[in-house]
Amino acid sequence: MTGYPEWQAIANLPRVRTKNYPRLAEDMPTFLGMPVAIGPEDLKGADVVIIGAPFAAGWGKLYGGIDKEHWLAGPKRVRQQSIRYTSYVQDFDIDIRDHLKIVDYGDADIPPEANYVFTVENVLRAQAAVEKKVNEVLDAGAIPIVIGQNSPCGSYAIAKPICERTQGKVGQISLDTHWDSRPIDAPTMDPRIAGSGNWKAKLYELHKNMSLPHLVEIGERGMVEDKTYVRQMIRDGVNFVPMWKIRTEIGIEGVVKMLDIAYQGTSDVYVHFDMDVLGGAGPSPGDLLGDLAEPIGMTDYEAIRIAHEIGLRGLTGMSFICIAPGSAVTYRVIVYIITYLMAGLVKRRLGHGKAAG
Repeated sequence: MTGYPEWQAIANLPRVRTKNYPRLAEDMPTFLGMPVAIGPEDLKGADVVIIGAPFAAGWGKLYGGIDKEHWLAGPKRVRQQSIRYTSYVQDFDIDIRDHLKIVDYGDADIPPEANYVFTVENVLRAQAAVEKKVNEVLDAGAIPIVIGQNSPCGSYAIAKPICERTQGKVGQISLDTHWDSRPIDAPTMDPRIAGSGNWKAKLYELHKNMSLPHLVEIGERGMVEDKTYVRQMIRDGVNFVPMWKIRTEIGIEGVVKMLDIAYQGTSDVYVHFDMDVLGGAGPSPGDLLGDLAEPIGMTDYEAIRIAHEIGLRGLTGMSFICIAPGSAVTYRVIVYIITYLMAGLVKRRLGHGKAAG
């Protein structure tokens, strides 16, 4: 289905084959060739920690009409594409390795059966596996960046530990095509599950320090949502930035200014990139997303720019889901998003960040 190259073809590329780098598996290098963290003791002194959360929601072998094996390969393929690069970002003349300690903590120990047998027990076990690693990273004082594919493992499982650790308000910056704010997870119909369609509603229901007026929700558009949920979120104070408004009124510079809302009066900020926000406007055709693709998508530059601006302001944790399966260039976009965010963190450390709040 995807045409994605085999690992051996990537490993033999001219810019890769002369490199030495640690691996998590024969076909999985670490992110940017960074050191491996095996346990909590390896997280000491880390600034940024990469975690994989290969999880595909729902019963059976398909998600969004696409074989789950391609979704589950997302964290591995992002790492594969990352090994093409150095840690030097020429746009800013910054080598992030010179300023930040970055480690790859491997993948969360998600039970394989949880990806196909979608029982409540399996989903909660998968969520707990991600939470465990995220908590260990937060214990070390580092920023967890979780490369996932579906909720709750690539969203709620990162936000929940952040909320549980602070008495202050938590802001959120979210890029998405969908609101994910339905009352209950449809596949399980169980109130304990923060699933693909309801994880955001569950987050604000269960964690009262998550502040809806400090949620900057970017990228939704079109006719896919129930008006009840959208109107209620807006009444509750969400700062809604639809793609139509970005294209016709405020542009990317206006979006950047709105990011500050998540920081004003909050003690922590959780960042979430649902990559179906690209919808085909990025480097790969939207059809790779199956049923999840929608027109008027965000561009790769806009997503990368937003990430860099977040780095300039700082963050507590970050997550990714719904990375289009099969496009090598889309996996590279994730590498850019993470790396340009870290370049923003470096600028912030050097005194060139953005004050917000």
